[in-house]
Amino acid sequence: MTDPQQAIRDVLTRYCMLCDDGRFDEWAQLFEVGARFAVMGKVHQGRDAIQAFIEAGQPPARRGRHAGMGSIVEVNDTGTTARAWTDFLFVSQQREITVVGRYHDELTLDTADCRWRFATREIVFLGSEPTMTRPPPG
Repeated sequence: MTDPQQAIRDVLTRYCMLCDDGRFDEWAQLFEVGARFAVMGKVHQGRDAIQAFIEAGQPPARRGRHAGMGSIVEVNDTGTTARAWTDFLFVSQQREITVVGRYHDELTLDTADCRWRFATREIVFLGSEPTMTRPPPG
């Protein structure tokens, strides 16, 4: 069995790479069917709605590179749910940092295929506070 923290870090990395590459069908599979995705004051509910939102917001001309770093991952005692916090920045095609923030994640282990998936992802931009999730531990 894979180390759960490493498996979750793999999901966090795949999120960035698949989005940046425009592989939105694969990217959407990182989310539970009923997942919540909060960004820019809106909550998108469900995998299909989340995928539609990201596809509309990331056409080829607007894609760049998401860089996640310094993840804290806490897995619960049963090994089936976890929380993660990851600082990130976005670099545009013009090589400018345009966004800085932190991902606040709640993940669950899908026992059918032994894959971790996002149940909740809240994107908290620099200078903002989370509204749906807890801040990282001290």
